[in-house]
Amino acid sequence: MMLMSGPEAAKRFLTFVNASPTPFHAVHNASIRLEASGFKKVLEADDWENTLQPRGKYYFTRNQSSLVAFTIPPNWKPGAGVSIVATHVDSPNLRVRPVSKREKAGYLQVGVETYGGGIWHSWLDRDLSLAGRVVVTQQDGTFQSKLIKVDRPILRIPTLAIHLDRNINDSFKFNQETEFVPILGLIAKNLNKTPENDKVLLPNATATSVQGNHHPALLSVIADELSVAPEEIHDFELHLYDTQPSVLGGIDNEFMFSPRMDNLLCSFSAVDAMSTHVSSPNFNFLEGNVNCIALFNHEEIGSVSTSGAESSLIPSLLQRLSPSPALHSQSVARSFLISADMGHAHEENHQPVMNRGIVVKTNAKQRYASDAIGSFLVKKLVERKGGQVQEYEVRNDMACGSTVGPMLSKIGLRTVDVGGPMLSMHSIRETAGSHDVQNAIDLFTSFFEGFAELDKSLTMD
Repeated sequence: MMLMSGPEAAKRFLTFVNASPTPFHAVHNASIRLEASGFKKVLEADDWENTLQPRGKYYFTRNQSSLVAFTIPPNWKPGAGVSIVATHVDSPNLRVRPVSKREKAGYLQVGVETYGGGIWHSWLDRDLSLAGRVVVTQQDGTFQSKLIKVDRPILRIPTLAIHLDRNINDSFKFNQETEFVPILGLIAKNLNKTPENDKVLLPNATATSVQGNHHPALLSVIADELSVAPEEIHDFELHLYDTQPSVLGGIDNEFMFSPRMDNLLCSFSAVDAMSTHVSSPNFNFLEGNVNCIALFNHEEIGSVSTSGAESSLIPSLLQRLSPSPALHSQSVARSFLISADMGHAHEENHQPVMNRGIVVKTNAKQRYASDAIGSFLVKKLVERKGGQVQEYEVRNDMACGSTVGPMLSKIGLRTVDVGGPMLSMHSIRETAGSHDVQNAIDLFTSFFEGFAELDKSLTMD
């Protein structure tokens, strides 16, 4: 009921985040939205740069966990700039270990590994489930990586009752290896094994057999979800997620209570803005830069992967659009990148307020890539849509986080870091403003519509 009375953009976002418990699902759902708006999927292995068409809409993915989409303006020629909105789709979470089978005190347990800098105590006593991708055998003997999302709670990390530790509230600390292990069920449930179940434990299992590494009960859940036999499962990457849906909240539905808003909020807004922009009448007539969105993986652990911001994704796109050295240099000089990542709604002298507009993030040590030129351009773009801009800078006595912005600025791209203010960042349940989804969409839409023209009006060199 609360969901029905909130901002429309926020409701679309909550639908997206509820359907996207992992980066794989986020990229999949973003692809569906783009294809519905007329985008054509191309493959990195193909020679698509020689078949690009004016007003064309294209996208490609890498490793099911990152996505780049771009549009070609009328009269486009190599050497044109690229206007990029860059985000990330990963969030701190728990991931099933390659050997997850554990037991203790009569309980089946699942070994997990922490990913990123999560507020781990927020994962205790939550209704958890599994989502990710699984490599399975096809009927024709080939193999496929399939997405899975178990839509019911099957895991839980219980806290110790206060009766057994009266001092637990005085200093709440726990060992992430020994005291942070989800329970899957009771061992007694698995005592009556059939010969069919027992055969997977034989020592002559193949190298691609994972049956000996995980509880048969866990593999059975995965197999049932995918309608395959357990022995047809060859490998997987499974993430734990909270089954409680994302919702609107607050007295006037001014908040969103949800996991993964850092940074699915910016990722959704980029996809939504791009999809809406190409459906507008102006799209067929706008000259200027190639418009682009880039959704990266692994930002929470440094972006150093084939699908992260330090990979070849953006350099490869720029090179394929403008292959000669001279044209490539011209394209980089004409390009601009908005690094969009959520920010903090608390700091003594620079305290952004939720629902009051986009936040420009600045750091003199260049943990954020913003400078006066980039900030000015963003403010003018926001101004075109009648919005507001807030400033954020971290205290001198605190460490500053980072984003994909500084990594991508190494290419030579002019870059600015922006975001939306939020509370409880990296908790299993974060809080953000329900109107800030539209604020982000408005900025990105203004960027796609008017950056090239605005850029021409600014003299710097």
